[in-house]
Amino acid sequence: MIKKQMPLYAFIGLTSSLNAQTTAPAPQFEPIAFSTILMAINIVLLLFVLLLVNLLLKSVRRLKRGVLADELSWWDKFAGVKTSKTEAELALDEDFDGIVELDNPTPPWFNFLFYSTIIFGVIYMFNYHYFKIGKLQDEEFKEQVEIAEAAKQDYLKSVGNLIDENSVTLLSDIKALTNGATLFKEKCAVCHGEKAEGKVGPNLTDEFWIHGGSIQDIFKTIKYGVPAKGMVSWQNSLNGQQMQELASFIKSLQGSKPANPKEPQGDKYTEATAAAATLSDRLTTVQ
Repeated sequence: MIKKQMPLYAFIGLTSSLNAQTTAPAPQFEPIAFSTILMAINIVLLLFVLLLVNLLLKSVRRLKRGVLADELSWWDKFAGVKTSKTEAELALDEDFDGIVELDNPTPPWFNFLFYSTIIFGVIYMFNYHYFKIGKLQDEEFKEQVEIAEAAKQDYLKSVGNLIDENSVTLLSDIKALTNGATLFKEKCAVCHGEKAEGKVGPNLTDEFWIHGGSIQDIFKTIKYGVPAKGMVSWQNSLNGQQMQELASFIKSLQGSKPANPKEPQGDKYTEATAAAATLSDRLTTVQ
């Protein structure tokens, strides 16, 4: 009897643990996906049905050997096993070549599975569509996409911090310049103007620069700021990638000639004069 009851105890214990994980997941673990729970329940039910089939086959073999007891255990009754006495009571009047039809009711195990699906359906409906305690698959998908996007941004931020004034390069792709334009509008336009024509800060569209006009100089100015002239440092607000995009966008504004530009400030800078100055410094160093 104990051996027969063990599968039922295992079935009840497993379904209880699944329900506990669904309704109150431990905070240190990620919630189990509903599809995973469904798959586990289906596997358990399949094993349960196979167990019942095996029990019925054993009962048929015992019946053929004439060793089926008149008194059945509750597990046998649950499986729908019939004794010879019970079969005689269920026999109908129809008889064809010694074959007697039995008026068999639906076995208890089938009713158990049927009503279990109804109960599960009601719980599912209220949990996911009325009280909305659980999340539907499309909501889980959106949540996972948001988590992946956040992880992506964290990764890009960590990679971006590897860029400094020595490793910065001039970017020319549309996405980078678009990001730089957005940063300029948010961070720089208030002092340099919407078109970088210059307000409190200098004009950024001409050839004259106070602190140098190379991509390295602009990056360095953005990163450390110019506290003496009221320009704040952005290294605590922007990562290296963002400052590179902003500096590249500012370089792309050269020669744009906005309306009402501020008068030139600083020294004239062109790529040709910068290259000549660099070459002169190298020659001086060699001498």
